[in-house]
Amino acid sequence: MDEVDNVLVENVKSFGAGGFGGICAVLTGHPFDLVKVRLQTGLYQSSIECVKQTIIKDGPLGLYRGVLPPLLGVTPMFAVSFWGYDVGKRLVGSYTGKTSDQFTIAHISTAGFISAIPTTLVAAPFERIKVMMQIQEGKNNSMGAVVKEMYRTGGLRSIFKGSAATLARDGPGSALYFATYEYVKEKLSVPGSNELSLVAIMTAGGLAGVSMWLGVFPIDTIKSTQQSSNVSVSIVQTTKNIYAKGGVKAFFPGVGPALARSFPANAATFLGVELARNFFDKLA
Repeated sequence: MDEVDNVLVENVKSFGAGGFGGICAVLTGHPFDLVKVRLQTGLYQSSIECVKQTIIKDGPLGLYRGVLPPLLGVTPMFAVSFWGYDVGKRLVGSYTGKTSDQFTIAHISTAGFISAIPTTLVAAPFERIKVMMQIQEGKNNSMGAVVKEMYRTGGLRSIFKGSAATLARDGPGSALYFATYEYVKEKLSVPGSNELSLVAIMTAGGLAGVSMWLGVFPIDTIKSTQQSSNVSVSIVQTTKNIYAKGGVKAFFPGVGPALARSFPANAATFLGVELARNFFDKLA
């Protein structure tokens, strides 16, 4: 019974710390994400033009258009992600007979991939709503109005459009994400020290975000393009359409803002997670 209670407590800690880290990520990185999506979906040709026109049309707060869905979705999404990562580590540990401090990069990557499976159930609908809100300009459509319109035109299935593409992005992306973080944090931390190194955490978190986006950006472009459409279109057809527009290069619009966002946003994410987890550990 004590073992069950300990697992439950650890799950709650992981869930809460992940949620707090996710809020830190959204507040830090949303303007970069908005620029990325608008470039991916063809609204603008450059980051500077996008930022300038967004501020002209919607004011400075326009850079936070569509922030409500990720704020509402990111708490459970990141909470589930970090909870799923801990579950993944326990599964890998039970299968290999190793403790987490004995894990290789392959073990960590496997645990990271596992974390993406439950996360997709939360992430996909909020990503779809976020994208639909971000591609609108000069309109004051609320989150509720956007959801209502999507449901009217395609039912519940429309809201979950892009789920397969989201999993295809987040599976390998999460594997890269957590493996990079654990590896870099270990290399930058003082051996044998239990004290949190803020520099190690933020550097490892930032590099984790960069490595993830470098690895899965073309899949993210496919996902954003598919989710920005109100007509039914498959991943394969979306991929063909993108390639027909500009070849391989067409899969990388917005990569600059994505990489610019990834370091500070994910440094903030892991800092929030580690500080929250440290706080929870002291409570129980």
